[in-house]
Amino acid sequence: MSGRLVIFSAPSGSGKTTIVRTLLKTDPRFGFSISACTRSPRGNEIHGKDYYFLSVAEFEARVAKGDFVEWEEVYPGYYYGTLKSEIERLWSEDKVILFDVDVKGGLSIKKEFGPKALAVFVKVTDIEVLKSRLSKRETDSEESIAKRLAKATYEMSFADQFDVILINEVLELTLVEAKLIIDRFIESETK
Repeated sequence: MSGRLVIFSAPSGSGKTTIVRTLLKTDPRFGFSISACTRSPRGNEIHGKDYYFLSVAEFEARVAKGDFVEWEEVYPGYYYGTLKSEIERLWSEDKVILFDVDVKGGLSIKKEFGPKALAVFVKVTDIEVLKSRLSKRETDSEESIAKRLAKATYEMSFADQFDVILINEVLELTLVEAKLIIDRFIESETK
């Protein structure tokens, strides 16, 4: 089981974070890879639990040192990435690592780890569903939501590069399907 990674990527508002959080709560085999980012915390987010919140200078210094498996400038001045130390920490605890990352980051992790990684693209039925979900969050400005929606169309063009596309229409059914997909992936290691 150890040495496996499951990557969830999706446009913002597709439900990947809800899926990952639910899987983490319901299955002790999983550990969460905490991403590093340069944005400010939203709501009740906690440094070292939800993200490692770094300044742009700190982030860039760590990039220069080679501390990241992958990183992206997702929006101008907003960096996100996966620290190598996170993967080492979770594998030392014998966990299957769950990632909640942007689309390019997900593909970079898949490329780095090949068959040890399962890349899952979470998708909703259409852009209006995304708009509704982002608005209901009440954490982003209208300008931010518009930016995210514009980016979502671009991100959806990468879906076919993932191992699995998971349609999130009814959350309860999506969670069952996600668990089945991961179980098959983990079981394939032992065969």
